[in-house]
Amino acid sequence: MARIVVLDADFCKPGECSRECIRFCPIVRTGSEAIKYESGMDRPVVAENLCTGCGICVKKCPFGAMNIVNLPDELEELCVHRYGPNTFKLYRLPIPKDGVVVGLLGPNGAGKSTSLKILSGEMIPNLGLYDCPPDWKSILRFFRGSELQEYFKKLSEKKLRVVTKPQYIDQAPKRLTGTVRELLTRIDERHALDEVSSYLSLEPVMGKDIHDLSGGELQRVAIAAVSIRKADVYIFDEPSSYLDVYQRMAMAKLVQSLANERKYVLVAEHDLAVLDYISEQVCLFYGKPGVYGIVSKPHGVRMGINIYLNGYIPDENIRFRAVPIRFHFSPVPTEWRSEDVMLAWRPFRVSRGDFLLEAKGGKIHRGEVVGIVGPNGTGKTTFVRVIAGELSPEDGTSVNFGLRISYKPQYVVPSKMKTLREILNSIDPALLSSQWFMDEIYCPLEIEPLLDRNMGSMSGGELQRVAVAVCLSKDSEIYLLDEPTAHLDVEHRLVVARTIRRATEKKGAASFVVEHDIVANDLLSDAVMVFSGSPGKNGIASEPVGLRKGMNNFLKNVGITFRRDPETGRPRVNKRDSWLDRYQKEIGEYYYTEVAGEEKQ
Repeated sequence: MARIVVLDADFCKPGECSRECIRFCPIVRTGSEAIKYESGMDRPVVAENLCTGCGICVKKCPFGAMNIVNLPDELEELCVHRYGPNTFKLYRLPIPKDGVVVGLLGPNGAGKSTSLKILSGEMIPNLGLYDCPPDWKSILRFFRGSELQEYFKKLSEKKLRVVTKPQYIDQAPKRLTGTVRELLTRIDERHALDEVSSYLSLEPVMGKDIHDLSGGELQRVAIAAVSIRKADVYIFDEPSSYLDVYQRMAMAKLVQSLANERKYVLVAEHDLAVLDYISEQVCLFYGKPGVYGIVSKPHGVRMGINIYLNGYIPDENIRFRAVPIRFHFSPVPTEWRSEDVMLAWRPFRVSRGDFLLEAKGGKIHRGEVVGIVGPNGTGKTTFVRVIAGELSPEDGTSVNFGLRISYKPQYVVPSKMKTLREILNSIDPALLSSQWFMDEIYCPLEIEPLLDRNMGSMSGGELQRVAVAVCLSKDSEIYLLDEPTAHLDVEHRLVVARTIRRATEKKGAASFVVEHDIVANDLLSDAVMVFSGSPGKNGIASEPVGLRKGMNNFLKNVGITFRRDPETGRPRVNKRDSWLDRYQKEIGEYYYTEVAGEEKQ
C-alpha cells in the first residue's frame, strides 16, 4: 500500500502551535524522524516511508493542514509529477490527439492545470522524483508504448509550438499597454483577426484600452489572442468564465475550427453543456483535491460526462462519488396559490447613464427559485439591484416593499480583516451550532476548512462558496444571488445549485438567481426570467415563466437546441444542423423534446 502525506503550507502555521503533530507521532517517540521540523522551515516534513498511517497527527493538527491517504502500490508506477515533499501528486496525463478537441473534466485541485502546464512544455514532468528530476530520455522511456511518447518526443525536440489561454486572465493587462486592436494586430500570425473578431463579437471593444475591459471582454480578447497565433497545440483553461450563453457557443465554434485544421486542442471546462458541445473526447480527473489527482483514460464525450455524474468508472472499477447526480426529465410546473405570492412588482424602468432597462411586471412565490438568463449587458444585475433596494425605478417607487433581503453581488470583494467564522458569528452567534445550518450549508459547501482563513487569502472558488454560504445563512425573505457558480468546478456548481434550492424551500423564502450555466439553471430553477435587448444600450426583462417555456424562448434567441440525455437527464446541446436540431426548431421545442433522438445525432 502506497502512502501519500500532504501538508498544506497555507494552513500549516508552525509559529502558532506547539507542533502537536510531532509530539504525538508514535514513530517520532521511538527515535525515528518520521516528522521533522527545523528552524527556518515553513512547515514540518513527514517521511512517507516511515509513516504508518495511524492518523494521529491529522487529528492533532489544530489547523487541519495534514492529509494522509493510502493508495494501491500499482498506482505509484503511474506517478507523473510531484511538486516536492508532502505536496500534491499527479497520476497519468490526458492524451492529446490531433484534429480532436479533448476536454478535461474534474474538481479544482485535482491536477487539470498541472497537466496542461506539462503538456504545454511549461513544466517538465519529474515522475515523482522531485529531488533528482529525470532527463528527457528517461521521460520518453517512461511513456514508451503510449501515444504520449510521440507527443513528448516532439515537445522535447521543440517541434511543437504551444499557445495557452491561462485560467486567470485578470493578470494579463498588468503586463500590456495599448488598445485591443493594437495588441491583437501585433500577434495576428494566422491573418485571421477579422474572422476571429466576428466569431467573438469583438468589434465594439477593438478601440478600447486593454485596462478598461470588463471580465467578459477580457476573456474574449484572451481567447482571440490564442486563436490568431500559429501553433501546433492550442490550450484553453476555463474559457467560458465571465461569458454569457451566446458568447460560450461562439467560443465553442471557434475552438472547434482550430481542431478542424488538424491541431492538438485541449480544453479544461466546468460548464457541462459547453464541454459536451465543444469536445469529442474527455479525460476525467478524480482523487482528493490538493492531495492527489488521477487522470482516467479518454472516453467519448457523452459517456465520459455520464461517468462523471454517475461517479463510477467501469473500465477501471473505480467509484469516486457515493451518490450519482440526476436531473428531472420532465419538470412539472408548480401550481402556485395566490396566498403563496412573496413579492409582486409592476412594470418599471431604470436608467443608468446611457443604458435603459424596461422590466415587465411579475411575481415570485414562497419557495420558488427564479433563474435570470440573457446576454451580458442587458440589465440582469441592474434588475437584481432594484429588488435589493440599491437602485430605484424612474418613478421613485420601491419594489421590495420592506421585505428582508439577502444579496450576493456578482463580484465578491473579500474583507481582508475578517475570517468566515467572524462573519457568521456577526450574523448569528448560534449559527455554527444550528443543525439546519450544518446539514444544509456547512457540510454541502465544504466550508469547514475555510472557517478561520482570512477572506483576503481565499481563491476565487473558495470566496464564491463562502459568499453563497453567508447569503443563505441570513434570515431573509428574498435571496438574490448574482452568478453564484462563477469560478466553481462542476462538483461545487451542482452542489451550490441544490443548496440554493433546498434553502429556499425549507426557509419558505424566494430566490432570484442570475446564472449563465444552463445545467445549473436546470437544477435550481422553477421559473425563468429572460432578458433581451442591445447589450450596453437597453434591456427588456420578461415576467417569470415556467422553466421549459422560459428556456424555450431564451434558446430560440440564441439559435441552439437542447435534448435530454436518456441516462442522466442532463441537458445536452444538439449539434448544429443535426436531425434533432432541425426537428426541434421546426416544432418550436428548443429546450428539449420527448423524442429519443440520441442515436440520430
